Amino acid sequence: MMENLLLTDLVAELPQAVRLQRLVSSLRTQFRCGAVALLQLEEDHLRPLAVDGLVRDALGRRFAVGQHPRLAAILARRGVTCFHHDSNLPDPYDGLIDEHAGEPLPVHDCMGTSLHIEGQLWGVLTLDALQVGTFDTAAQTALRQLTAVIEAAIRTTRLEAEIRALRLTRGDIPSHGTTRSDGEILGQSEAISQLLHELSVVADSELPVLLLGETGVGKELFAHRLHRLSRRSGQALVHVNCAALPESLAESELFGHAKGAFSGAISDRPGRIEAAEGGTLFLDEVGELPLSVQAKLLRTLQNGEIQRLGADRPRRVNVRVIAATNRSLHDLVRDGAFRADLYHRLSVYPIPIPPLRDRGNDVLLLAGRFLELNRARLGLRSLRLSPDAQVALRHYRWPGNVRELEHVISRAALKAMSRGVDRTDIVTLETDLLDLDAHELPTPPRKEAAPERTPVPPTTDMAIPLREAVASLQRQLIEQALSRHDGNWARCARDLGLDTSNLHKLAQRLGLKPTRATSPRQPQA
Repeated sequence: MMENLLLTDLVAELPQAVRLQRLVSSLRTQFRCGAVALLQLEEDHLRPLAVDGLVRDALGRRFAVGQHPRLAAILARRGVTCFHHDSNLPDPYDGLIDEHAGEPLPVHDCMGTSLHIEGQLWGVLTLDALQVGTFDTAAQTALRQLTAVIEAAIRTTRLEAEIRALRLTRGDIPSHGTTRSDGEILGQSEAISQLLHELSVVADSELPVLLLGETGVGKELFAHRLHRLSRRSGQALVHVNCAALPESLAESELFGHAKGAFSGAISDRPGRIEAAEGGTLFLDEVGELPLSVQAKLLRTLQNGEIQRLGADRPRRVNVRVIAATNRSLHDLVRDGAFRADLYHRLSVYPIPIPPLRDRGNDVLLLAGRFLELNRARLGLRSLRLSPDAQVALRHYRWPGNVRELEHVISRAALKAMSRGVDRTDIVTLETDLLDLDAHELPTPPRKEAAPERTPVPPTTDMAIPLREAVASLQRQLIEQALSRHDGNWARCARDLGLDTSNLHKLAQRLGLKPTRATSPRQPQA
């Protein structure tokens, strides 16, 4: 019956995440166990693709094979590996099993199998049961028989990904070897899924792209992804931090210089733009470029030419430009600090990157990644968040975005160590260790005295229509929220659980904001 269910999913058109999640959930039901995890091998670590029965941040963690002997043992053997319930080998999921979150795993059964795709080691499937004797000989035999179907599901998922990549890159099929994790973008929210799809579409074009986003959202990561997905991926990606260029050296650094162009120029030197020949030039913090350099950069974008400082003749270059900024270039243009013509050239395809506060539960996936990094760095048995800490991370506004989250987790782990925790214990980070800025946490609702209400005589002639009563209550709640947040409409919307644009429309309808002037409508014939 289990095989039939898995085979049905093989022929169904399902997104990768859905198919793999259904796979592990079905296996957990079949083997009546506490947790199942599917992990893919990437260089020297295993990355969870789907889990059932583990805490929510598990998908964001990366398990270094050298630090987890059970996972290493499963990888080293072709077939099913079963660990005796009193095995001394540490369990990689200590403190991460949902039913025992934060607690050492009791005596339990554990088994797993290595997975191979087209003769290559792909990863592992692990199963943990809290009841001793769950994984008997019959269970091991069943897993051995199901391994081929599990590998078929992975093969189908990978084939579908290849087809999508083929369509997007017009025949340039990406490599299916191991991938690096240092440039990985974690997230499953709707906001990040839409962004990744948009990047995959625009990557194959030669259009300049302008990445817009707050400090710490990871603009550099997204620039690298654009380059990696483009037809220029085999050539260099040259990163220029425009904010770090002194105005006196900016022109020479970008465009190069000829011998004798200035004191100390003892030889010809190519600039960063020439270094990106055939590839991609990433201009980070492009809003900081001096005006004197902006004109020359405009010429490069318009004509594909550069002229080294002190040289007589221009040179042809072939580069794609990706720019990024956390500032409003439109405002800089208005203030005369940025050229309007360069702004229009760079913003052919602007892509806003969502802040962390708009990415929902992605914050827990990212936290899981940073927890595992700090666990390994500090030599801890297990490092996790308490339920209250997870809620705090989920509701914090993250003005510093992903970079701030990384620092918060690292600082909290060090604080826990400074309080004398035992490295062999399961270390749980409580809310107080996170040291979050109270001003960036949602304002708790204040208990206010009930407003005085005008008594309504008990006569049907004086009854208030329902619509008017509802409007009155809505008006009252909005006014109270505005008072709490000093007239800040965005914070008011978050407090009331409304989209900001919808709140503005409601306020206009209730007479709390002036409505926009509209042209009179012509009567219909």
